[in-house]
Amino acid sequence: MLDAEQFLLPTYKRQLVVMTHGRGACVFDSTGKKYLDFLGGIAVNALGHAHPRIVKVIRREAARAIHLSNLYHNAYQGPLARKLAGWSGMDRVFFSNSGTEAIDGAMKLARLFGRQSNEAPGTTAKKHRFLALENSFHGRTFGAITVTSTEKYRLPFAPVVPGAEFVRFNDVADLEAKFDDTVCAILLETVQGEGGIYPVSEEFWNRARLLATQHGALLIADEIQCGLGRTGRYFAYQKFPSRPDIVLIAKPLAAGLPLGAILTTQEVASRVSPGMHGTTFGGGPLACAVALEFLKIVEEEKLLENIRARGAELRDGLSKLAAKFGFIREIRGEGLIIGVELSVEGGPFVSEAMQRGLLINCTHDLTLRLLPPFIITRAQVREFLRLFELVLAATPQQASASDSAKSANPGRIVHAVAR
Repeated sequence: MLDAEQFLLPTYKRQLVVMTHGRGACVFDSTGKKYLDFLGGIAVNALGHAHPRIVKVIRREAARAIHLSNLYHNAYQGPLARKLAGWSGMDRVFFSNSGTEAIDGAMKLARLFGRQSNEAPGTTAKKHRFLALENSFHGRTFGAITVTSTEKYRLPFAPVVPGAEFVRFNDVADLEAKFDDTVCAILLETVQGEGGIYPVSEEFWNRARLLATQHGALLIADEIQCGLGRTGRYFAYQKFPSRPDIVLIAKPLAAGLPLGAILTTQEVASRVSPGMHGTTFGGGPLACAVALEFLKIVEEEKLLENIRARGAELRDGLSKLAAKFGFIREIRGEGLIIGVELSVEGGPFVSEAMQRGLLINCTHDLTLRLLPPFIITRAQVREFLRLFELVLAATPQQASASDSAKSANPGRIVHAVAR
């Protein structure tokens, strides 16, 4: 830790612990202490740690070719793209290194689509605006922070890329007021993650889809955190009757290795020509081989069923705790992406949980975020609930907040159940 403190940029507020390895749903620190991991590298380790099939593929491919240029085909990009197209209903795929790069690439596609669809070549682009949602988080590049509403991510780097406006979350009237022919795309997280686990409503989604179609704009679904099975479906948007024009994925895609992707329709893809976009590392053979194995594991081990079952058990247990601890305001989420909103600061609960061998985190100060792996067992859910109850009972803030919270807010429980 001394080298880290001396030589790393101070961009993270790290816990004073060194994690050394993991097995399944657990990780271990340098003292040998075991933690039940309900954070999963922030939704990355969907198969837990050291899944034997993933380890086998990494060893095999590392001995063959870790990197090959995108000037050539490799053995895994095409099959992986085909599998993702099948899962999503999209037609074409571009591989990036991360979710934030996928966001930037999608924004470029939206500007390109808007220009080619509605304007003469060489004219100043009028169809250039992006709509995004309040409380959103889309990443940390200049493009991504442009459509991220939280000011702490944007203001230190202002001025950001011009042309973005924010719509109140799930507010159809505000969406209609701000959507016009200058909009090239609306970006939304189907379930807001960093913002506190807020699912987009069906009414809002349907209106966004209709307005995008009417105005010749693209609907972009950011499923970087909530996609690839986490809600109990392959993609969270699949609960809605219509599909987006672009889907963005990353986090769990390569089971811990860096890999993101833009999935899109043939109509959008047809506007792209060689040289318009690219990447050095995105879609390398090692990452793509691992991603292909990840998708196969989700299918063959029937993990969507496990996600739905364990998620229901988790929410049921949290409901019982909410009835006992009045400072729990609300439970939100689907499948294995769950937020527990408190009426008091969440930071002390995260620290207490870590002391008791449980890894969670807090978003937007008040919401405890739970992102367990897809392989979580019934016994591990019960163990989490046992530990979490101890955390709720032991954290000092709860005693003074409990009585007032009960009288002000009896604890509204929202279950967005994956079907």
